[in-house]
Amino acid sequence: MPLSEEELRLLEQMERALSEEDPKFASTLRGTTVRQVARRRAVLAGVAFLVGIAVLMTGAIMAQIPVGVIGFVIMLASATWGLTALRGQSANPDAPAAKETKHTGFSVVDGGKKSRSRSRSHSDTSFMERMEERWRRRRDQGF
Repeated sequence: MPLSEEELRLLEQMERALSEEDPKFASTLRGTTVRQVARRRAVLAGVAFLVGIAVLMTGAIMAQIPVGVIGFVIMLASATWGLTALRGQSANPDAPAAKETKHTGFSVVDGGKKSRSRSRSHSDTSFMERMEERWRRRRDQGF
């Protein structure tokens, strides 16, 4: 069931207010994909890992155990962060289209119509879709 005209108007007002209130956040949502963010985190983790190796080797050459331990901790933390980013990227290999989906902005394109199947799990649905479903249930129950 599509949204009414009043609901569409309210949604558009909320979207405009959000864009005006925090334009940096709005541009972030418009321009990046999940895959790009995961790749960027993995690259940064790789650079941090190399820094950790340099610190570890500096500690070993200078015979400074605390410096070597700090380098090891940097390496461990960056490896964990990088693997988490890569694991998050490949968490759902069956849905490559979902990873490549870009946020094109804050606009109600289809008037609230569902374009995907209803057999998705809770984690696959967007926040707005869950809110719309709650709204429909409450309206149908007469609350």
